[in-house]
Amino acid sequence: MTLIIIIRPEPGCTASVAAAHAQKLEALGFPLFATEAISWVAPEPETFDALLIGSGNALRYGGESLRQYAGKPAYAVGPTTAQAAQATGLAVVATGCGGLQALLARLAPGHRRLLRLSGRARVPLTPPPGTTLIERVVYDSIPHAMPHRLARLLMTHALVGTIVLLHSAEAARHFAAECDRFSIPRARLRIAALGPRIAEAAGSGWASVTSADTPNDAALLALVGQLCQNQPVSK
Repeated sequence: MTLIIIIRPEPGCTASVAAAHAQKLEALGFPLFATEAISWVAPEPETFDALLIGSGNALRYGGESLRQYAGKPAYAVGPTTAQAAQATGLAVVATGCGGLQALLARLAPGHRRLLRLSGRARVPLTPPPGTTLIERVVYDSIPHAMPHRLARLLMTHALVGTIVLLHSAEAARHFAAECDRFSIPRARLRIAALGPRIAEAAGSGWASVTSADTPNDAALLALVGQLCQNQPVSK
């Protein structure tokens, strides 16, 4: 059976592993990042019209400052982030499915001053004309060295088409560097990326690199399911 490796930070790693198991996929989680809160200065609620949230981590690590924004309109990148925003007390007015840039095209007429809460590594955005974007970094993802157990698994299981899930460009670059550090042959591993930008960040030399149709975990796992049905020939 194809082995699937998930390296995203917690709690996302455990959630993705559970979702994979629900689809009868053999998945193991090895978080190669730890998420930490960053001290930030929260703008006064009256200085912006709505919040722009690209990750549940922004709400998880935003701290007590988020309390003052209860009831404020919010745009969430996806359903999971929308649920987290609602639990924080924000009023979700739109939920995206194709990234934050696409969501900016759906702004309500009165939402021209946006507060974006994000991690240190984030995708640059281009606001629509007449829209201002206030950005605050509230968390960071700290990379960890690949554990020796994972390195051994990748060396021994790669012959049966191991698939590695990559949820961010930062993770793609870090995983590629760690494989090179351990002299793990890239040509034996298949990459399933959350989007084309992430796939590009992984670099070249892999057995295959494929991107999900839409940037969410459900689409990524659906892609993995298809890849598992197309088992490569051992090299």
